[in-house]
Amino acid sequence: MDIRLDNLNKTIVNCKKCPRLVKFINKVSTQKRKQNIDEIYWGKPVPGFGDLNSKLAIIGLAPAAHGGTRTGRAFTGDKSGDFLFKCLHEVGISNYPYSKNLHDNLKLKSTYITNILKCVPPEDKPLSNEISNCSNFFDKEILSLKRLKVIVTLGKVAFDNCVKLYKQKFDTKQKFIFKHGKSQLLPNGLIILSSYHPSPRNVNTKLISQKMMVDLFRRAKSLAKF
Repeated sequence: MDIRLDNLNKTIVNCKKCPRLVKFINKVSTQKRKQNIDEIYWGKPVPGFGDLNSKLAIIGLAPAAHGGTRTGRAFTGDKSGDFLFKCLHEVGISNYPYSKNLHDNLKLKSTYITNILKCVPPEDKPLSNEISNCSNFFDKEILSLKRLKVIVTLGKVAFDNCVKLYKQKFDTKQKFIFKHGKSQLLPNGLIILSSYHPSPRNVNTKLISQKMMVDLFRRAKSLAKF
């Protein structure tokens, strides 16, 4: 990993800017789920991971309470991640159809995965100042990916906040519409491709299917040209 990105990730992990989130992370990491009772939770902000030369970035809103907050890696150790990596493996983006922990030898092809917010918020509802505090981290992550061409946002909240950061950065009133599979140009020329979130609820209600997500990532690979 590039030393600048490595240093950024260390800064992210040590961040304590948001007292509400620090308190909630400590609560989650202490009051563990029954099936994870014997595990030591990561219990810190969760940085992104993947290839520094990535042409594709996959963006969620925040780590899951008993997923990334437990394992220390975004979309790792929860059902949303299980669904996501099954799809990424099918299109040749990940070497495994699962993501279990930091030591599972998972590798991504030309892809970087991160969240807008690095800490899990109560009820998955971040406050505006918490998003603002994390925006600098997200901005630096994206700027570190010099070959980036496509951003896939998972869920409307991730899409809205990603777009908001770009609109503020480039001082534009350009309108963006959230629709699964819709691609739009960001002010700096990157393509943003919106997707429904692969949550158990969305999968169970058939709002999104494995075929839909596989098709979307095939398209993302084609747009990113890798």
